[in-house]
Amino acid sequence: MIEILDTRELAQAKESGALVGGILQTLKSRTAVGTNLLDLDQWTKELIVEAGGQSCYVDYEASFGRGPFGHYICTAVNDAVLHGKPFDYKLADGDLLTLDLAVLLGGIAADAAISFVVGETKAPADLAMIDATERALAAGIAAAVPGAKIGDISRAIGTVLGDAGYPINTEFGGHGIGSTMHQDPHVSNTGRPGRGYKLRPGLLLALEPWVMEDTAELVTDKDGWTLRSITGCRTAHTEHTIAITDNGPEILTRARS
Repeated sequence: MIEILDTRELAQAKESGALVGGILQTLKSRTAVGTNLLDLDQWTKELIVEAGGQSCYVDYEASFGRGPFGHYICTAVNDAVLHGKPFDYKLADGDLLTLDLAVLLGGIAADAAISFVVGETKAPADLAMIDATERALAAGIAAAVPGAKIGDISRAIGTVLGDAGYPINTEFGGHGIGSTMHQDPHVSNTGRPGRGYKLRPGLLLALEPWVMEDTAELVTDKDGWTLRSITGCRTAHTEHTIAITDNGPEILTRARS
């Protein structure tokens, strides 16, 4: 299913996006050495409920996971990169943490992710990897103009990640979003320009460049959800929900100042 939102729905998408972006920044500001992943999950629940939103994750079931996810946010640490299921773990100095959050508010979902290093010890390789995903996301967003194709976005993202020297996995990538969290079209993190669905105003896309330092191969954790690098290398993941508009792409999941 591909949804094209009307004016009212786009206005609501901005509210949903601002909520997701704001929660992520609040969580980042609270995260420190010793923070437990289960505390992050509880804080997320409280912030969603306070805003009158609904979690897209807690009851979510998918072919790539085992049973309902059961938590309110994805917390991926170090070699974990996607669908990180929170567990009883206290963050250590130098941990590379990704927070990935999707929330439904007023009938429209928004989805975003941030990666950052916890504490004072920040390995240059970690910072470079995070920076590569952020630059790839910016390139993908810049390519998301009316009349362009999904492949143009994929090519823009893949060029940045490839030039930075990272292997690129094509199993998981960006996606359409609207009244539900995961919709068509799929947006691979590499691809051929001029291919795929033609972008039109009213389309929402969640673009999410993610990489693993030295592999493109994933392995599923025993929890049935968390995806890790098969080599145990570090990972990073950055995501925004954007709207295609007549004036170009608009980022919806930035926190309001």
